[in-house]
Amino acid sequence: MSSNPLAPGAALVASVKQSAARPRLYDTAAIQQLDSAHYLHPFTNFQDLNAKGARVMVRGEGIYLWDSQGSKILDGMSGLWCVNVGYGRTRISEAVYRQMETLPFYNSFFNTTNVPAVQLAAKLVEIAPLYFNHVFFTGSGSEANDTNVRMVRRYWDLLGQPQRHTIISRHNAYHGSTVAGASLGGMDGMHAQGGLPIPGIVHIGQPNYFESGKGMSEDAFGLLAASWLEEKILELGPEQVAAFIGEPVQGAGGVLIPPASYWPEIQRICDKYGVLLIADEVICGFGRLGKWFASELFGIKPDLITFAKGVTSGYVPLGGVLVGDRVADVLIDKGGEFNHGFTYSGHPVACAAALENIRIIEEEELVRKVAEDTGPYLKKRFAELGGHPLVGHADSCGFVAGLNLVRRKGATMHDCQLFEPEQGVGMICRGYLFDKGMIMRAVGDRMIVAPPLVMTRAQIDEMIALIRACLDATHADLRERGWVA
Repeated sequence: MSSNPLAPGAALVASVKQSAARPRLYDTAAIQQLDSAHYLHPFTNFQDLNAKGARVMVRGEGIYLWDSQGSKILDGMSGLWCVNVGYGRTRISEAVYRQMETLPFYNSFFNTTNVPAVQLAAKLVEIAPLYFNHVFFTGSGSEANDTNVRMVRRYWDLLGQPQRHTIISRHNAYHGSTVAGASLGGMDGMHAQGGLPIPGIVHIGQPNYFESGKGMSEDAFGLLAASWLEEKILELGPEQVAAFIGEPVQGAGGVLIPPASYWPEIQRICDKYGVLLIADEVICGFGRLGKWFASELFGIKPDLITFAKGVTSGYVPLGGVLVGDRVADVLIDKGGEFNHGFTYSGHPVACAAALENIRIIEEEELVRKVAEDTGPYLKKRFAELGGHPLVGHADSCGFVAGLNLVRRKGATMHDCQLFEPEQGVGMICRGYLFDKGMIMRAVGDRMIVAPPLVMTRAQIDEMIALIRACLDATHADLRERGWVA
């Protein structure tokens, strides 16, 4: 046996001490050292993380997490936008165990299927808009958006229009981290690495009213932002454009809630030019905005809906594409073999987890509660944070919300004086939040939350109190630095 205390076998023994009389204890330093030595984290500056050590999460229950040092943390981000039914759901664990004991895996190649995949496909069709009758399963949202690229281009090929190849997306959008997913996304930092975007993907402006709507009503700005799509279609030539993809509410871009006029106008433009519409609902689906799918909330009829995250509440990886009849009928009737798929498409264990997760959402009426009870209450309480001297604008939609940190308030949100990006005020605020036991994400100087859908009114009050306390601490810090009056 290796004498290295950080060898894998030794680390598991050395880092965990347990007795029947007390809870499990962890050797945090040993775990952090092993982490630094071997684990390359996603979207991470490895040197910075190794210098301070990763926070080690060890347990979850409801809306709370506990780290290896025993600190209790309110998870305002549902893990990563996904733990909709909260942590510690034994029913999902049991469903996964039963399936693993019965059939832990088989593929969907070779004209073969499995029962949970079929049941889940049928259930998704039941809760989706009426014109969706087919599902393509993947292992993640990134893979699902790769599937969209393959599927829309195959669709136009089969219709004898192979030149309709270009997909239009938006700047600052997030559609995954695979080569195609990152190309569909519009984040400069991702495009700067790896020669992205790949050919055939272009971008237009995002509907960010706070950033770009000065002097305009929200509705007027929504129409203006939608018009950028029509301008791009005409610039490229309608006969070249395959599809437009967008998140109903941009998530990783900062919880950017579009004006009410935006999506209906996007739908009109797509219909006018025959362009397929893809709604990326990896974040917005499964009750997050008070509907099973946010497309219904915004009154659009996409041809494809990307899903992941909330379909299993993150308990097991699973993603996919809801395929509308317009596309599915062509693929089925004209397509022959569709040369695309994954080893884990329709994984029986993941599908079993999803089925139980959806049952919980239905039985506890979480979609209705977000729409009629806790969502409106979160909107009311979160809006109150707009009165804080650091907050220039606070808004929400269902169970996503965001606020903008500003140096000085103005007569309107567009007149606020902003911090310089290099000051990193959002990360300063996030540091206070983490220290005080609250997870809230910083996107530049916009602070965002997306809590589990099981959060109660009392827990919303708890979350708002934590956020306010951290805004106060941040404001005091910035005053000491001379950055605010």
